[in-house]
Formats: sequence, structure tokens, C-alpha cells
Amino acid sequence: MAEEVQTLSTDPEHPAQGTTTPVVTGTGTRPAIIGDATTGHGDVPVQTRNERFASTDVAAFPPVTGREATWKLTPIGELKALIEGGLDGSRYPVDTTATGGAQVVWVGREDERIGTAGIPEDRAAANAWSSFQEALVVRVTGEEASTATVVRTELGSAARAAHTIVDAAPFAKAVVVLDNRGTAHLAENVEILVGDGADITVVSVQDWDDDAKHVANHFAQVGRDAHLKHVVVSFGGAVVRVNPSVTLAGSGADGDLLGVYFADAAQHLESQVFLFHKADHTKGRVEYRGALQGEGAHTVWIGDVLIGPDATGTDSYEQNRNLVLTDGTRADSVPNLEIETGDIAGAGHASATGRFDDEQLFYLQARGIPEEVARRLVVRGFLSSIVQKIGVPELEERLQQAIEAELAGEAR
Repeated sequence: MAEEVQTLSTDPEHPAQGTTTPVVTGTGTRPAIIGDATTGHGDVPVQTRNERFASTDVAAFPPVTGREATWKLTPIGELKALIEGGLDGSRYPVDTTATGGAQVVWVGREDERIGTAGIPEDRAAANAWSSFQEALVVRVTGEEASTATVVRTELGSAARAAHTIVDAAPFAKAVVVLDNRGTAHLAENVEILVGDGADITVVSVQDWDDDAKHVANHFAQVGRDAHLKHVVVSFGGAVVRVNPSVTLAGSGADGDLLGVYFADAAQHLESQVFLFHKADHTKGRVEYRGALQGEGAHTVWIGDVLIGPDATGTDSYEQNRNLVLTDGTRADSVPNLEIETGDIAGAGHASATGRFDDEQLFYLQARGIPEEVARRLVVRGFLSSIVQKIGVPELEERLQQAIEAELAGEAR
């Protein structure tokens, strides 16, 4: 398996050069625009990942051409209705279950939590933000473990917008599953607010029908001594793009960003991940794994980690690994790391894409296991290293079965 690994640390006597501070326009806790106040976002080169232009107004973004850094690997022609068109932002059917201190409610656009975790950095996210009428809020309180599941199966084929908030009170403990199935043509934003000392797992499952198209941006703010486990699972859909952006905002905050995906023929699965170490003594781990089979299967993973100037004592590592099962597939994997302080515990990144490990296959076959079975065991083990970290047994079992179905080429 071809592999590129780079581990970086800084010399305390020669810290990285600082960067300019972005200008914020607007009022209150929800700025309308972040970027250069005089020239917008097209004339000034972005010096660091945290300085990208951002706005809640779709009109503030120019039309997408496909030449933009954030869109150049995405089939934008298939997503035109979500990027440029009008979206239905009305309330949609949803099935929810909640236990313990979790509850699920709808709120209006005036809710003060909207916009506190982050705001859009691309036109599709801004289009969804400009279009939604109500937000679905998963509120978690109490120190006893809670669970909440949100299942969407009836979104339909019309282009629509959605906005979801996961709001965890200080010291809350919960697992929240956002389970997506059926047909959809969806652009959405998900905000995750993790209070001080909370321990929250958020799992987003994209198990769509084959014709679904889904563009999502997840924004998370993690408080002091809090922990967020964020998991992206993408198996279904024609084009699925889920971009998590997590800020470790409080001292001692901890973030685990995990992902698992399986792309079949002509399927496009994408995640652009941003982990921002803003506060001191934060810890971050990013690990995404995927498998590809079939002509035209395409996966994209871009991982950006930024260690800010105040993030002393940071410990961070990101990696992406892809297993190519057949000819005719393409896996794009781009890890990036920026460090703006000279005092860190450690930071690094890795990327690997390749075929089966011949030694593993030989080991299994030498013990009497047929080659086809051996290959399936290797793939299942490769992806299960992420699945088994979810921490929800019934969901883990369902995903294991989905992996078996993918390997067997069965319809799910």
C-alpha cells in the first residue's frame, strides 16, 4: 500500500509566523459575513484555513464554476439545483426517539442558538441557510447517559433545505444518531454545541437510495474539558458530500473525528474535514477509512488541521486510508496541517491508498480460507476498525451487514 506520512513539530525558539485576523461584519452572535470587508472573498489570497470567506447569505457567494479549491473534485453539475436553485425549506417528516435527558423539537429561525457553531463557507451551505424555515433541535441535558435518534426516510426527490442543531448542556452525556435513508435531494447545515465538560457522540449515517444527492456541512464548537466524537458513515447515494468543521474552543477540549465509506460504481462520496485547535491543551484525532469498487467509484477526503496561536500543548493527528478493490476507481486524499504556535505536544498526518495486503491474504489462505472469503474478511476488518468505535451496538451490527452487502454486490 503506497503511503505518505509526515509528522511535524515546531521549534519553540522559531514559532510559525502569525496570520492576519479576519474582519467580521454584522451584529450579535451570528455575523452575516466573515472575510475581507472591502474586497470580499475573491481578491485576497487565503493565508490560513481559518480565514476562508463565510456568509449566511447565498447572494454573497459567486456562482460555482468547479475551479474553486473547495469544489474542484466535486461533480457540481449533478448538484446544481442544490447550489444555485431554489430550495424547499419547510418542515419535513421525521421519526425521532429520545431517552433520558434528550428531547427533539422544532424551533424558528429566530432561535438564538442558530449560527453559534459556525456559518457557511460555500454557496450550497449558504443556499440551505437562506432557505430553511425551521430548525430541528436535539437538546441534551443531565449527567446520565441519554440517546436520541432522528430518522429521515421521506424527504422526496424535490430539492430542499434543512437545518439541525445538537445542543448539549454542560456535563451532559449522550449519543445522537442522524439516520438518513430513502430518496433525497438535500442541502443542509448541522450545528453541534458541546457544553463544558460534556461527552457527546454524533453519528451521521448516509444510507440513501442510489439516486439521492446530499450536500451537508457540520459545524461544531467544543467547550472546556468536553469531548465530541463525530462519526460520518456514507454508503448510499449517488453524490454525497458531508463536510465537518470542528472547533476545539475550550481549554482541554477533545475531538475524535471518524469516518467510514464504501463507494460503488459511479458513486461519489466526499468529506472535507476541518479540525481547529483554538484553545490550549486540546487533543484531536481524525481517522477516515474507505473502500472503493466498480467503474467510476470516486471518493474524496480532504483533511485540514489548524493549530492556532493560542493552542499551546496541543496533541493532534489525522489520517485517511483507502482500500481499492477493483480497477476503474479513484480515491483523492489530501491531508493538510498548519501550526501557528511553537509549543505543542505533537502533530502529524498520514494518507495511504492501495490494494489488498498480499501478506494478509497469504496468511488467511495458508490456513485454508478460500481467496474470495479471505478478501472479504480483510475488507471487513479494515472498515470495522472505525465501525466498532461508534459505541452503538445495534447500529454497528447494521453497518457490518451493510458492508457485507456491499462486498456481495447486493441491493440494500
